[in-house]
Amino acid sequence: MAKGNIGVTTENIFPVIKKFLYSDHEIFLREMISNAVDATQKLKTLQSRGEINAELGELKVRVALDKDAGTLTISDNGIGMTEEEIDRYINQIAFSGVTDFLDKYKDNASQMIGHFGLGFYSSFMVSDKVDIITLSYKEGAKAVKWTCDGSPEYEISDVEKAERGTDIVLHISDDCKEFLEQNKIQELLNKYCKFMSVPVAFGKKQEWSSEEKKMVDTDEDNIINGAEPLWTKTPSALKDEDYKTFYRTLYPMSDEPLFWIHLNVDYPFNLTGILYFPKVKSNLELQRNKIQLYCNQVYVTDQVEGIVPEFLTLLHGVIDSPDIPLNVSRSYLQSDANVKKISTYITKKVSDRLKAIFTDNRKEYEEKWDSLKLFINYGMLSQQDFYDRAKDFSLFKDIDGKYFTFDEYKNLIKTEQTDKDGNVIYLYATDKEAQYSYIKSAQDKGYSVLMFDGELDVPAVQVFEQKFEKARFSRVDSDIIDRLIVKDDQKKTTLSQSETDNLSAVFQSQLPQLDKKQFVVEVDALGETQKPIIITQNEWMRRMKEMSQLQAGMSFYGEMPDSYGMVLNSDNAIIADVLKQTEDACAEQLKPIDSEIKGLEARKAAIEQSQQGKNDADIPQDEKDDLKKTKDDITAQKDARKKVLADYAAKNDVVHQLIDLALLQNGMLRGEALDKFLSRSIDLLKK
Repeated sequence: MAKGNIGVTTENIFPVIKKFLYSDHEIFLREMISNAVDATQKLKTLQSRGEINAELGELKVRVALDKDAGTLTISDNGIGMTEEEIDRYINQIAFSGVTDFLDKYKDNASQMIGHFGLGFYSSFMVSDKVDIITLSYKEGAKAVKWTCDGSPEYEISDVEKAERGTDIVLHISDDCKEFLEQNKIQELLNKYCKFMSVPVAFGKKQEWSSEEKKMVDTDEDNIINGAEPLWTKTPSALKDEDYKTFYRTLYPMSDEPLFWIHLNVDYPFNLTGILYFPKVKSNLELQRNKIQLYCNQVYVTDQVEGIVPEFLTLLHGVIDSPDIPLNVSRSYLQSDANVKKISTYITKKVSDRLKAIFTDNRKEYEEKWDSLKLFINYGMLSQQDFYDRAKDFSLFKDIDGKYFTFDEYKNLIKTEQTDKDGNVIYLYATDKEAQYSYIKSAQDKGYSVLMFDGELDVPAVQVFEQKFEKARFSRVDSDIIDRLIVKDDQKKTTLSQSETDNLSAVFQSQLPQLDKKQFVVEVDALGETQKPIIITQNEWMRRMKEMSQLQAGMSFYGEMPDSYGMVLNSDNAIIADVLKQTEDACAEQLKPIDSEIKGLEARKAAIEQSQQGKNDADIPQDEKDDLKKTKDDITAQKDARKKVLADYAAKNDVVHQLIDLALLQNGMLRGEALDKFLSRSIDLLKK
C-alpha cells in the first residue's frame, strides 16, 4: 500500500469544492458518467486503430445504489487506468493559489470544474470518501484501488478486479442522503444522460407481478439513454414522423409542433440540433428554458441565452456543439466569438426556413400564423436587424381573417386610407366583439381594419411605424373615425362657446368615478347619423400602459389612469334636445351668474392691463389683492354655474342613459351602476 498527498498548492481543495460547488452539487453525477463514457469511447477508438485485438464485449456504463452501505457506484468497462495513470490524472492538480482561485471562480461553480478538469473531484461535493477501483486494458496491467477521504491524503493499493474498466465508489455524506434515493438518481440520469453515446444502465426494468401484486425487477437492464439523438442523423434520412416522435420524447405532454428546423454545420464551428416551433394555445403558456444545450450528447443546461437569440429562446428543441464547453458561464457566452457566430447562424437558419415555408406553401403558413407571429414579433422587437429578414414572410391579418404581406396590405389601403398629409393610416382592432361598432364605422367608410389580438401585436406597432414610410397605426376606438383618417378640413360644431360649455358641464358632472379611469368631455360635430356619444381611448397613453407590462423601467405608466375621451355629437338630435332642455330649465338661474362672470372677467382684464409692463415690486399690494379676489370670485361663480347645471343633470334620465349606454358599449358599466341602468331603461320604456 502506498500513501501520498494530492498535488495541490491550496491548503485543502476539498472544502473549497464543497463550499463553492454546493449549489450545483447534482452535476457530480453527470461528471462521473461523462468520464465513464469517455473511457468507453477511448476503448472503441483504440480498437478501430487496431491497437486492441481482444473482444471488447458489451460496452456499458452502470450506476448502482447500495442504500445500506451508503454508496453510489459508477462502473464502466472502458480503458481503465494503471497506477501511473492514476497518479497523473487524479493526484496531480495544480492551482495558482487559493486566494486567486476563490476570487476568480467563487461566483461560478460549474466553470471552475470545467476549467480545471475537476470533473472527478466534483464527487467530493456529496461524498465523505471516494474509491477508484480500476484495471487497465493494457496487457499485464494490475488492478489498483485509490482511496481518499476528502483530504489531500490518499492511499493506493493492489486489489483484485476480474474485468477491465473502472468502478467509482462514492460513500455519500450524511448531508447528501438524497443521492441514495432511487427516484433522485433516476431523475438526474434522465436529465443529464438521456442521449449519451454509450448505454447507461441503472437497475432493472420492472413489470407487474400478479402473484406478488406489485412491480418486480426483470433480468433486463434499465437503460436510461434508449432514445436516439435524432440531431446526429442526416436530415435527408429523416421523415416528418421521426421529428414528431423525437419531439414527444423531449416533451411528452406537449402538442404537436408547428414545424422544425434541423441545424447541421461544421464550419466555422461545429453545431447540430433541432429547433421546434411549439403550438401556442395562449400566450400565458409560453415558457423559456425549453431548448436543451448538449456538448457531444452530454446535457449541459437549458439556459441558452447568449447562444440562441433572445426571441428564439421561446422555441423548443436541442442544440449540440463541442465548441461550447461542458460548463458554460454567462461571461464566456458574452465574449466568445464562436458563440456569437452560432447565434447569428441560428437566426439565419430560422429566417431561411420560415421564408422557404412561406414561399413553398403559403396556405399552410397562413394557417399557422397566429401561433407563429409571436416569435416573429418578438424577434423584430428584440433584435434590430431581424426586421430586415422577417419583412418578406411576416403577415397582417384583417378582421375577416384574410392574410397579407406588408407590401400587399399597403397596396390595398393606400388609396382610401391616406390622409391629407400623405400618411397611410393602418387601423387595427384588438377585440372584434368589444370594438364592433368602431370597426363598423371604419368599414362604413370603406376602410380596412387589421386584427391585432396577439400579445406582441400592439408592441410591434412601434417597429412598423419606424420601418414603414409615412405610416401611422391607430386602434379603431382611439378617436372618431373621421379624425383618425383626416381627409380634409374637419367640420366644426356650430354651437357657441356658452352652449359647448353647458353641454360639457352637464355630462362631465354625471360621469361615474371609476377606478384608474379618467374622462375628458368634448363637443364635436360628427354628423346627424352618428351616435350621440362616442368614447375613445388615447392611443399614445394606451400604448405606453401596454408596454409597461412588458418592458422594465416603464412601470410608472402602468400606474397612471386610463385616459378616455367622451365626445358629444352636437349634430345628433338627442344631444341637441338635451342642450335645449338644459338651457330652458337653467336659463333663469344661469342669467345672473353669467352676468356676474362677464363683469368680473372685464374687471380682471382691466386690472391686468393696468399692471402690464410693471415689475412686481412696483405694483401696490392693494392692486395685487384686488386681482386675486377677482380671480377667486370668477372661480366661485363658475363653480356656482357648474352646480346649477349639475343639479339639473342629476335629475335628467336621458343624460344618465346616454352616459351609461356609452360605458356599456365599452365594458365599463357594472355592478350597481348596471342595475340602475336596467331599472331606468324599463322606466323609460313605460313612458
